[in-house]
Amino acid sequence: MNDRLPHEKGFHISWDQIHRDSRALAWRLDGQGPNDGAWSAIVAITRGGMAPAMIIARELDVRVVDTISVKSYHNQDRGEAQVLKAPDAEIMGKDGEGVLIIDDLVDSGKTLELVREMYPKAHFATVYAKPKGRAQVDSFITEVSQDTWIFFPWDMALQYVQPYRGSD
Repeated sequence: MNDRLPHEKGFHISWDQIHRDSRALAWRLDGQGPNDGAWSAIVAITRGGMAPAMIIARELDVRVVDTISVKSYHNQDRGEAQVLKAPDAEIMGKDGEGVLIIDDLVDSGKTLELVREMYPKAHFATVYAKPKGRAQVDSFITEVSQDTWIFFPWDMALQYVQPYRGSD
């Protein structure tokens, strides 16, 4: 029998926390770009990378921001990663050099592996990383165990929760 409650391997991230962690990632990336420390553009992996990318773009004063849409999950089931929308080719150049590619999390690494094949010289940064995907990331802030499910604020709603014991 498992004595663990359903939420115990869940890592709940608030809007405040994602903001703080995204700013910390921006500070880590500051001055690390190949153009005298600057980055030429930021590409957010939709959808989870959009909030961190917005914060990092603001912190690093990067005005060129685009997206790449990769689908690898259906609900909580992982499937084959596929690109639904690529970033502007002019921004990316032939290999992504000077571009920051931002996502919220690297889990298995399959999404980033696909994008890295397309843009091998881009810098890949995520706010959170799991061990299986860490090799696909150049920079991250927090590592969590592989069996932890991260609950991001854009996936959650506030509601009443019944106490574990008792009814009031």
